[in-house]
Amino acid sequence: MCDTCGCGVTEQHSHPETLDVMRNLMDANDHQAAHNREHFDNHGVLVINLMSSPGAGKTRLLEATADALGSTHRMMVIEGDLETENDAARIRAKGIPAVQITTGNACHLDADMIHHALHQVSLDGIDLLFIENVGNLVCPASFDLGQHLSVVLLSVTEGDDKPSKYPVMFRAADAVVLSKCDLLPFMDDFSNERARQAIADLGSQVPVMTTSAGKAPDIDAWLDFLREALSVRDTPIARHA
Repeated sequence: MCDTCGCGVTEQHSHPETLDVMRNLMDANDHQAAHNREHFDNHGVLVINLMSSPGAGKTRLLEATADALGSTHRMMVIEGDLETENDAARIRAKGIPAVQITTGNACHLDADMIHHALHQVSLDGIDLLFIENVGNLVCPASFDLGQHLSVVLLSVTEGDDKPSKYPVMFRAADAVVLSKCDLLPFMDDFSNERARQAIADLGSQVPVMTTSAGKAPDIDAWLDFLREALSVRDTPIARHA
């Protein structure tokens, strides 16, 4: 975890000064996020923040999405990792422009990082911008980046109790993607039904999609979700909301 978001501050070790710093940090982040969102809206770009634990399949889902939609929709990706440009290189190999943010020891992206990344690209003509957040089921949920939608991936290899263990992340989601579902025949400890119930138990009624993005991709539900989001985004009311 990092020191930039206060995730190492516990109730027992918190001080009024620390809490004031955290409030100022979050206020500054929210202000920058609003600026980012205004920038996205001015360009008519739909922005989706993808969050998950490490290895849940965010990059692989984006690769499969590029294969399916790349000829009809212009996409861009902002990648977040502590180190390396590995994921950005994979996205660029699909013909999709990608900017890599290396956060060092920070366990999440924040709105200011996104603001600086946007100085490296042009959003002209872009339909979809995906922000692939740092793999972490805790801190990314607390930081608005200026996105329009937040999507959380839950891999079947992780266990179906993750929504119960990490409720803040799953409550922040506008949709949940159950990934790597082609592995379900080999997973004795994951049930789609239990995962869906765990999400519902949080009071959430967001769509839950099953996907596999491996050698035999099945991402139809995800593509339908994106097309619907794009169609809503393209209405006159949405454009001026």
